[in-house]
Amino acid sequence: MTTILLPTAGGRLEPYALREPVSWRRPDGAAASRIAYAAAHVVADPFGDNTPGRPAAVDWDATLRFRRHLWSHGLRVADAMDTAQRNMGLDWAATAELIRRSAAEAKDFGDPAELLACGAGTDQAPGAGTLDEVAAAYEEQFAVVEETGARVIMMASRALASLARGPEDYHRVYGRLLGQTRRPVILHWLGEMFDPQLAGYWGSADVEEATESFLALIRDHPGKVDGVKVSLLDAGHEVRLRAALPGGVKLYTGDDFNYPELIRSGSHALLGIFDAIAPAAATALAALDDGDLAAYDAVLAPTVPLSRHLFQTPTYHYKTGIVFLAWLAGHQDAFVMVNAAQSARSIPHLAKAFRLADRAGLLPDPDLAVARMRALLATAGVDR
Repeated sequence: MTTILLPTAGGRLEPYALREPVSWRRPDGAAASRIAYAAAHVVADPFGDNTPGRPAAVDWDATLRFRRHLWSHGLRVADAMDTAQRNMGLDWAATAELIRRSAAEAKDFGDPAELLACGAGTDQAPGAGTLDEVAAAYEEQFAVVEETGARVIMMASRALASLARGPEDYHRVYGRLLGQTRRPVILHWLGEMFDPQLAGYWGSADVEEATESFLALIRDHPGKVDGVKVSLLDAGHEVRLRAALPGGVKLYTGDDFNYPELIRSGSHALLGIFDAIAPAAATALAALDDGDLAAYDAVLAPTVPLSRHLFQTPTYHYKTGIVFLAWLAGHQDAFVMVNAAQSARSIPHLAKAFRLADRAGLLPDPDLAVARMRALLATAGVDR
């Protein structure tokens, strides 16, 4: 049995014995009962200058290899999203390159329009001073995504949030883009816990009023919205919104706290946590297809404490834990991130993530995970 001394929140060292690794079965294909996107992280170049404020230096081979890992488990990939550090270090030049490379890679697995959806936002124009300038920034990014054949995820815009004076301004900008899009898009409602600069999105700080504005936009553009990705961490609100959506418009849960019951009850998925739990997620979705709800629940139950830990306040730093687990699992060679975001969580936080990932069966090579964890602990003065 592999063991390691791990720090606790109280500053003590305690021995931890790892479970036997789980051999997850790869599915024969995508789930039939639900559409499931894993929002994917980017792998930073460990020899690049990824200090805060510098252009992102990406390890493209490792980044694309990780997307192949997700597709091989029957999941779709949501790329160039907040999990990939949009608005937190991944600049537009690197984002555009990521979109193009991921779409080219997706062709080995099938149709990019089915396998890949990419975020289009306005982050290349932080100084946009008018609604027309915001719309033009969106148009530039829409064009990049659409020319690759991938589906567009229309991300929430910090620039629009700062300029809009009410629901009508959101409708004006979104309506312009929805009127031009080549195929139906996914609308992304990202809560302020993920990005404080998006408070009051859709024209109101009141969630119910914002929801009515959001629904009115969708109703005004029939056939233009494939689905909505909602990341408010409010399961009750999601269920009510799902019931209120026009026919044919999907609800993709972005609730990394309550995803098992939301998917079980009818939501599709577009989740950052699926980056870290892809083998378990794929196994659970296969069980759901088979109608084996007990197996579905049993697989996902131990992933929930892990997800709630990674996404704890400040929620927007969840990416650090996602990349940390990819490193422990052997999907990348270094625990480094663009914008030096690997420093955004504490050693005790990461030690707890290690324990929870192991309990969920997500450390495929315990010896490798322990060696890497010990190396990290040594940098904090823990050399035992």
